[in-house]
Amino acid sequence: MHCSAVLGAARAAATAPLLGMARRAMATSLLRVPPPQGLLRPLAMPQRLLLGPGPSNVPPRILAAGGRQLLGHMHPEVLQVMDEIKAGIQYAFQTQNRLTLAISGTGHCAMEAALLNLLERGDTTLVAVNGIWGQRAADIARRLGANVHELLKPPGEYFTLLDIEEGLMQHKPLVLFITHGESSTGVLQPLEGLGELCHRHGCLLLVDAVASLGGAPIFMDQQEIDVLYTGSQKVLNAPPGSAPISFSERAREKMLRRKTKPPSFYLDMGWLANYWGCDGEPRRYHHTAPINSFFSLREGLAMLAELGLERSWECHRANCAQLCQGLRDLGLELFVKEEKARLPTITTVRVPEGYDWKEITAFLMDNHAIEIAGGLGPSVGKVLRIGLMGCNSTSSNVDRVLRALRDALGRCRRSRL
Repeated sequence: MHCSAVLGAARAAATAPLLGMARRAMATSLLRVPPPQGLLRPLAMPQRLLLGPGPSNVPPRILAAGGRQLLGHMHPEVLQVMDEIKAGIQYAFQTQNRLTLAISGTGHCAMEAALLNLLERGDTTLVAVNGIWGQRAADIARRLGANVHELLKPPGEYFTLLDIEEGLMQHKPLVLFITHGESSTGVLQPLEGLGELCHRHGCLLLVDAVASLGGAPIFMDQQEIDVLYTGSQKVLNAPPGSAPISFSERAREKMLRRKTKPPSFYLDMGWLANYWGCDGEPRRYHHTAPINSFFSLREGLAMLAELGLERSWECHRANCAQLCQGLRDLGLELFVKEEKARLPTITTVRVPEGYDWKEITAFLMDNHAIEIAGGLGPSVGKVLRIGLMGCNSTSSNVDRVLRALRDALGRCRRSRL
């Protein structure tokens, strides 16, 4: 009896691998899509100097922060990081607004969050359009059912207070949208007096500072800006995916007076304010935040605070001036005529006559491992865009991109156009 049991166990042990193989073969036979061959190879990415309009290169300190092990999105340590992010945004924006947080999304997401929380169907809004971001804001506002009027300027130009006042008097909007740093054209929009002007006409001021924050002076409270947002991937040198935003008390009161709920649950500022500890109530779960993106954003804001805003502004101004002079020395024409209207973070230069901008950008990428970009929206085919943002805004990087452009102008042939 004992012998039989031993033999039976031995047979079972011998047949078990065969049965396992049969089951695996049966399971495999049900699959119609094989494992992608690309995913079976190690991830490999080239090293490039990103001198386009964004994203910018990420310094080792921020890379290390983003590579930390995850914690839960409601853990006290993560909530502490979120509180530090809020304080960093308040410093970077120069605001004491309690409704200050980071959207779990890119700058586009912050634009949409600002508009859909402020506007209800039928609300009149005025959008200042001198590049792609005004166009995008007008598109989003129309999708929300707002009554949208556009105030237009040619690419490369900015709006004066008189331009804005005429639009406010004519259309009587509840919200004015304007872009501080128009990355598609390289224009820096003056903001002095604009908030006071809007409030005199019963209008809120919404400002896009994705391309300008940290690179050009902006004072949210002093300039009476009601909603201000930016992105993580420009001067803050963090990966894209989180977007600082802040609302004034005027803006918060308008949101509280809404007759309808915001059309997006994910971007509902009432829920987000609670999750970020902005409303004085116990924090409730809203969504699973991109925790490692927040770690990275926290470090980007910390590095800006350590450097100091004024030093950062001066660094970007000086390197932009060096770049502009170098471009002129190469015989190139700057797209924005007035020096005071040039965005310090992104410089636009006209595509030289007879050259194909695609060949120039491809040449720099292939031969110098440098990214610069062509135009976007209304500037497509007209300009090259060169970004100097955060840790990338250095004199040595200016010299490097100028040498690469000199090489490209000498070796990219002009006769094909």
